[in-house]
Amino acid sequence: MSFLRRRKGTDSSKSQNLRCNIVKEDEKNNLYESPRKESYNSKKWSCWDSCCWFIGFVCSVWWFLLLLYNTMPASIPQYVTEAITGPLTDPPGVKLRKEGLTVNHPVVFVPGIVTGGLELWEGHQCAEGLFRKRLWGGSFGELYKRPLCWAQHMSLDNETGLDPPGIRVRPVSGLVAADYFAAGYFVWAVLIANLAQIGYEEKTMYMAAYDWRLSFQNTEVRDQTLSRIKSNIELMVATNGGKKVVVIPHSMGVLYFLHFMKWVEAPPPMGGGGGSEWCAKHIKAVMNIGGPFLGVPKSVSGLFSVEARDIAIARTFAPGFLDKDVFGLQTFQHLMRMTRTWDSTMSMIPKGGETIWGGLDWSPEGSSFNCGAKTLRNNSINNTDQIPNINLANMKNVNYGRIISFGKDVAEAHSSKIERVDLLQDSMKADMLANLTNCDIWIEYHDIGDHRIKAAADYKVYTAGSILDLLHFVSPKLMARGGAHFSYGIADNLDDPKYQHYKYWSNPLETKLPDAPDMEIYSMYGVGIPTERAYVYKVTTATDCSIPFQIDTSVEGGSEDSCLKGGVFSADGDETVPVLSAGLMAAKGWRGKTRFNPSGIPTYIREYSHAPPANLLEGRGTQSGAHVDIMGNFALIEDIIRVAAGATGKELGGDHVYSDIFKWAERINLQL
Repeated sequence: MSFLRRRKGTDSSKSQNLRCNIVKEDEKNNLYESPRKESYNSKKWSCWDSCCWFIGFVCSVWWFLLLLYNTMPASIPQYVTEAITGPLTDPPGVKLRKEGLTVNHPVVFVPGIVTGGLELWEGHQCAEGLFRKRLWGGSFGELYKRPLCWAQHMSLDNETGLDPPGIRVRPVSGLVAADYFAAGYFVWAVLIANLAQIGYEEKTMYMAAYDWRLSFQNTEVRDQTLSRIKSNIELMVATNGGKKVVVIPHSMGVLYFLHFMKWVEAPPPMGGGGGSEWCAKHIKAVMNIGGPFLGVPKSVSGLFSVEARDIAIARTFAPGFLDKDVFGLQTFQHLMRMTRTWDSTMSMIPKGGETIWGGLDWSPEGSSFNCGAKTLRNNSINNTDQIPNINLANMKNVNYGRIISFGKDVAEAHSSKIERVDLLQDSMKADMLANLTNCDIWIEYHDIGDHRIKAAADYKVYTAGSILDLLHFVSPKLMARGGAHFSYGIADNLDDPKYQHYKYWSNPLETKLPDAPDMEIYSMYGVGIPTERAYVYKVTTATDCSIPFQIDTSVEGGSEDSCLKGGVFSADGDETVPVLSAGLMAAKGWRGKTRFNPSGIPTYIREYSHAPPANLLEGRGTQSGAHVDIMGNFALIEDIIRVAAGATGKELGGDHVYSDIFKWAERINLQL
C-alpha cells in the first residue's frame, strides 16, 4: 500500500509538474505569438487592395459573361433582347432584300484616320517576331508588351514624313483592313454585312486601304496607293457591265478621296493622267460619312497639347500621372512625338479662317444649340420633326470663333477688353534655343524656350485665322512639312495655275469639283451630340520635360445647359466633326453651279439625329449619330444600299436636315 501511495504521489507530482510545464510552454508560445497577432490585426485594408479586388471582380464577371455568351445558343440573346425591348426590326439589308433590291453598282470604301489596320514588314531588333503582325488595330497586344518599341515603329521620319531607316509599316489589304478596329468594335463590318444581304460580295466591294499616317500625296510616292485605287475602280467598272461605282468615304477618308478626284484628273507626274472626264465615266455617287471637309477644332488641340475632351478629363483624375515617368513611360511626351510625325493630321486643321469659323466676337452658329437637350429616339429617314424645342432666350451667345483662349475671362470678354501681346513681335525677340534640357524624350517644345511659351499665352486668344501662326510658332518643324502638303485658305481665283499643285487638292475651298454633272455628292453625318468647337487653355507649372499647355478642365459654364464644360466649348455635331464642317459645302459651297462646283453636281445633305441605345443589349445602337457608331445606323445604311442598288438623291427624298446648317450658311460669305 505504501508502495502504491508513493506511486500515486509520484504520479500526481509528475502530472502537476507536467501541468506547470504546459502552462509555461503556453506562456512562452504566447510571448512569441502575440506580436505576430498584433501585426496581423494592425494591418489595414489599403486602397491598392480595394483596387485589385475590384479589378479582379470586374474581370471575373466579364470573362464569365463572355463565356456564357459564347456557349449559349445563338437564339437566346435575341430572345432576351426581344423580351425586354419588343420585336427587333429587320436589318436594312434584310428589309431591302424583301423589297426586291439586289446588287447593282460596285461599292468602294475609303476608311478614315486610325480605323485602318497597319502591319509590320521590316523593323528593328526589338520588333523581332512581328513580321506581318498588326501594330495598329486588332488586339493592340504589342502596345502592352513593348510600348516603346511600338511607338518607335509607329512613328514616321520627322524630316521626310516617310519611313524611318530600317522600318517599314504598311496598310493591311482587303475588307479586313477596316471592318473591325479592334475585337468587337465594328467600323465597316455592319455595312458590309448588310450589303451582302442583297448579293454583294468581295468582287463588288473594295476597301481602298491606305497608310493614314502619311500625307495624301505621299501615299502615292511611297506605296502608289492612288494608282491602285484608280486601277481597282476601273477594273470594277469593267467587270460589272460598265456600271459606275458608289464611293463611300468616312471621316478623313472624305478628304483623301477629294484629293484623289483631283489627282486622277491631273497629268503625270503629279497626277494620275485620267483626264477631266474620268470621274464622270467611273463614279455614280460619293456618299461622304462624317466628312471633316473644313477641318475640325479637335485637330488643333491634338497638335497643340495631344489632348481632347476625354484625355483632359482623365488628367483631372490622375494629375501629372500621364506626364511623369511611370513604369518607364512618359505617356504624353511619347504620344506627342509620335503623332507629330503623322502628316495626315494636318489635313484636318480648320480651313477658311475667320470667314468660315468666326472671329473674336462672332461665329456662324451663335447660340442655337442646347448642349443639355435630351435626344429623342426617333430617327426615321422621312421625319424631320423630332428636333427638341430650344429656348434661345435662356441661352447666351458663345464665342465659338475663339478656338483657343487662355483663361475663362478671355473666352467670355468682348475683344475690346482683352489686352494682347503681339505674338509676332515676341517671336522676333525670343531666339530659338538648342535643346539643353535633360529630357529623355525630345519634343519641339523643348527647343522654343520659356519666353516663347509665355509669349504664346500672352497673345490670349486665337481664331481660325491666327491658329496657324500659333502652330508655326510652337511646332515649326511639323508645320514646315505640313505646309508642303496642305493649304487652309479660300481661293480668290480658282483658275490661278498655282491651284494645280497637290497641296490644295484636299481643301474644298481651293479646288473645283470634277466636271461630272451626272455624279452625286452626299454629306451624311450625325447631329445632336455636343462636339468640341473651342477650348480654354492654361500654362502648366510642371517640369521642363512636360508639355507646357493644357486644357483647363476646371472651367465650367455654370449651368446644365451650358456649352462650356471642362474647359471645352461644344457645338452641334457628331462628337468629332461639327455640323459646320460636315455640312457647309453641300449646303452652300457646292449647292447648284458655283465656282467650287462649275458643272453643278447635285449635292444632298442627309443628317441623322443621334439617339443612344435604350439598353446595354443594343450594343452601340442602331440610331447612333456618333462619328464612328453611325456606321451601324440603320437609316444611314438603308440610304447607302438604296443608292448602291440604283436610287438617286431625289428618290431618297432629297435633303434630310435636323440642324440649322442652312441658316448658318447664310451668315457666311463665300463669294460664289
